[in-house]
Amino acid sequence: MNKEELILKWLDNNLSPEELEVFKALEEYESITKLSNYTKEFKAPEFNTEAALQSTLSKLESKSVSKNKWFAPLLKVAAILAICFSTYYYTTTLDTTIATQYAEKTQIKLPDHSKVNINALSKITYNKNQWDANKRNINLEGEAFFKVEKGSTFNVITDAGIVSVVGTQFNVKHRQNYFEVTCFEGIVSVTLKDQTTVLKAGDSFLIIDGNQIERLKTNSQQPDWINSVSSFISVPLKEVLAEFERQYNVKIEVNTITTSTLFSGKFTHNDINIALQSITQPLQLQYKKVNKTIILTRE
Repeated sequence: MNKEELILKWLDNNLSPEELEVFKALEEYESITKLSNYTKEFKAPEFNTEAALQSTLSKLESKSVSKNKWFAPLLKVAAILAICFSTYYYTTTLDTTIATQYAEKTQIKLPDHSKVNINALSKITYNKNQWDANKRNINLEGEAFFKVEKGSTFNVITDAGIVSVVGTQFNVKHRQNYFEVTCFEGIVSVTLKDQTTVLKAGDSFLIIDGNQIERLKTNSQQPDWINSVSSFISVPLKEVLAEFERQYNVKIEVNTITTSTLFSGKFTHNDINIALQSITQPLQLQYKKVNKTIILTRE
């Protein structure tokens, strides 16, 4: 077996014990292993692997033959090592992102068969190549409901805090100045600013504008928005209107209305007029629709 065949088999981790001893005895052994170690430090951007390999080998073949006969094969090996490692680095760091638009919801399955319902104007990100029995991390912007399969710790990471579980059902809502976690099954831990709060089924954790709000237990099995209904208990009107905008892809103008007023109630995602009445009537407000803008005024 010639040197190049030995090198290629070594790259494939396919050397027999006898062949490995022959490989170690090569004059070029130290240079090749050093080269392999150096390529592990490379970080390459996205590129066409096959085209890059052909281009590199083409350039090598166009050069004059070295006086050292082993040098050309070694350069080919260097090109293969660099390209293979760059491809590995790219594919193992590539994230999967699922994002919803205004008035859109979706459901997905994660690599461990956990299910995620994603509410309107929300985004989750995870790396399927790094998702295994010991590492289940997902980044969330917006709101999502999780049904987690049992296994290792499952982390939902937001800018406000981290929600950790093993196997359970829970909802996380993270919007500007609003962070809410509700546990529907099992146990959930919420870590915020180095403080951890444990939630059992029916418990909620809510932070609005930096203030923690006490919540009553819920007997629901899942959040109402799964069934196209947004529900609120003593939540500032500004949060209700922001959710309305996300569900109907409209802009709401409030003029002189105080949006810090607390609102308790629900609105449907399927009929904009009924939804508007559900909000305006309890607060004695009037509304007017102008194209995709809704103007609220006091009666």
